[in-house]
Amino acid sequence: MNSPTDISSDKTLLWLMAIACGLCAGANYYCQPLISSIQQSFGAPQSQVALTVTFAQVSYALGLLFIVPLGDIVNKTKFIPLLMLGAAAGLGICALSVNLPMLWAGTIIAGLFSVAAQVLIPLVTLAVRPEKIGQVVGFLMSGLLVGILLSTSLSGLFSNLIHWKVIYIVSAALMLALAGILMRRLPAVSTSRMSYGSIFKSMAQLLRHERRLVYRALIGGCVFAAMSILFSTIAMLLTAPPFSLADVWVGVLTLAGVFGALSTQWIGKWADRGYNARLTWAGCLILACSWLLLYIGGHSLLSYALGYGAISLGLAMVHSCNQNIIFQLNPAARSRINSIYMTLYFIGGACGSALGVYAWHHGGWTAACLSGLALVIAAAFFTLLDQRYHLRQVQG
Repeated sequence: MNSPTDISSDKTLLWLMAIACGLCAGANYYCQPLISSIQQSFGAPQSQVALTVTFAQVSYALGLLFIVPLGDIVNKTKFIPLLMLGAAAGLGICALSVNLPMLWAGTIIAGLFSVAAQVLIPLVTLAVRPEKIGQVVGFLMSGLLVGILLSTSLSGLFSNLIHWKVIYIVSAALMLALAGILMRRLPAVSTSRMSYGSIFKSMAQLLRHERRLVYRALIGGCVFAAMSILFSTIAMLLTAPPFSLADVWVGVLTLAGVFGALSTQWIGKWADRGYNARLTWAGCLILACSWLLLYIGGHSLLSYALGYGAISLGLAMVHSCNQNIIFQLNPAARSRINSIYMTLYFIGGACGSALGVYAWHHGGWTAACLSGLALVIAAAFFTLLDQRYHLRQVQG
């Protein structure tokens, strides 16, 4: 199959793909501002309901590991809409759930198949000129991150006005409609002639030989773990005194991260110009400062909002640079490379969610903030290792 022409000028298609990324990513975050409402609905302990966030992250990580690599060997034009149909089915189960285990089952199914976004991103890197990769990937990442932010805001709004299950119904319907549109619009790209088993052998080789992929995946995993601490504790902090916010206001507060989400296209342009190292260090510094603001935010809603915006910006900077670097390593294996990177990224997210819940129940907001800061320091350490390795490569 021949490579397609450059699609970077097809704004309608890029918007559709960005919306699809947002819908797929958002499917894993609807429950975050709804912990209190789900607890009241099912009469389950808060600690068990909070595990829904962790299940979403773990199932997404499994989908990244076992499903996304197929993007290198199957017809993506059919594969991506099929994954979106599976995600819609999981969302439908969540909407029909009558108890917590059923909600968990739907969350797991939706998480597994919403990895369609992570097949879309490698596809677009094969359908644009190399010098446009950072900019176009940044645009799709803007859609993905805005989708996450809007998902929490809208889920809180629907919960307050109607019922917490409404967001799952609306999202499933939109996912079905968009899958049908993309089936007719997605470009055809070249695929590899490999068996499913050989994919994983190839991924093992990539882990052994592409040191920068490993370092960048560890950096991404650490910063997303730090963000996930925030995700898993936001409802528990803001729905309790001194704030006692309703679900809708918990969701609205997450819109403070829109600036960071919308910055990814700009960050991608600068990454294309070779400023990855500087942008990564700047992102780590912003992430560290954000946790100071968030700590103060335990008693100040304004400081919490500023910290939420700062951590979203820092995460966007680091993640955009990571993807710009890894997609240049081996163009023929971009789905596999993205699978490795995003698997470690969301394993970090799942660990961060679990750590956030643990820290909250054993040391309160102070312990959660210290855990987040420690993860940012770990990301900075791996950034240093990556930079030293890259300099040795450049120097021969």
